[in-house]
Amino acid sequence: MLYDIRLSMHYDYEAAAGGGRHLVRVLPANLGGGQRVVAASLSFAPAPSERSDFHDFFGSNVTAISFREAHRTLDIRMNARVAVTRPEIGLDVSPRVAGLAREIAAVRSLEPNSPHHFLTATDFAGLDPAITAYARESGDGSVVAIATDLCNRIQRDFTYDGAATDVQTRASDAFALKRGVCQDFSHVMISGLRGIGIPAGYVSGFLRTIPPAGQERLEGADAMHAWVRVWCGREAGWQEFDPTNGMRASNDHITVGYGRDYGDVAPIVGVLKTAGGQAGAQAVDVIPMA
Repeated sequence: MLYDIRLSMHYDYEAAAGGGRHLVRVLPANLGGGQRVVAASLSFAPAPSERSDFHDFFGSNVTAISFREAHRTLDIRMNARVAVTRPEIGLDVSPRVAGLAREIAAVRSLEPNSPHHFLTATDFAGLDPAITAYARESGDGSVVAIATDLCNRIQRDFTYDGAATDVQTRASDAFALKRGVCQDFSHVMISGLRGIGIPAGYVSGFLRTIPPAGQERLEGADAMHAWVRVWCGREAGWQEFDPTNGMRASNDHITVGYGRDYGDVAPIVGVLKTAGGQAGAQAVDVIPMA
């Protein structure tokens, strides 16, 4: 699939903001074999005093910006054309959890895709006994079978509710509520899998949404999305699951970056000096090209 993606993020500051320094992660990633960025641009208004572009440890595109002049608004615009061709889901060649533990122990690398980075507790996806027990209910089959079952159970058992949580919500809190958004469902799945010894990480990206039959697609109605990548052993490698929708990641999932949890791939983080509050708005369009 070939997509044109448009993202706009707008911030209003109650009082003029100065000294702002931000890290922005919204540009889609070039991934060997499955995703190719044909063209991409990222712009800011007002223009930052300083800007640098680089890749972080896990390979995500990062743009660092800073401002010397005070400003009352900030606009971020990203445009990209991306081709996505995920491989067909093949036979399940993943081991059971006991076999997976032996395969993890045999990995002697700490490169970005090493499963060792994705086994321990992180800030948003801590190891919680209740979540671990919930994950164990997905059986003792192969790693892919466990991940598939857990993905589907989260989709069935949890209610999508944008008002129930915020970007600071941890997996344990979302699990207690049984409510939240894609970020929360992904953190619960990550926490559960790590609790039973399966390496799991966070994927930030975009998802093409399809309007109901007979209705036109609304401009700006698509969204940034989150889902889960699972290390399924030496032969199966990394596989991706979307617990919000109870499905494997498809050609409608466009990857921005990988991390251990949301903290590694938040669209924007930073600091600034201001008084009073701020308000933000975001709009995304994921447009399939003929």
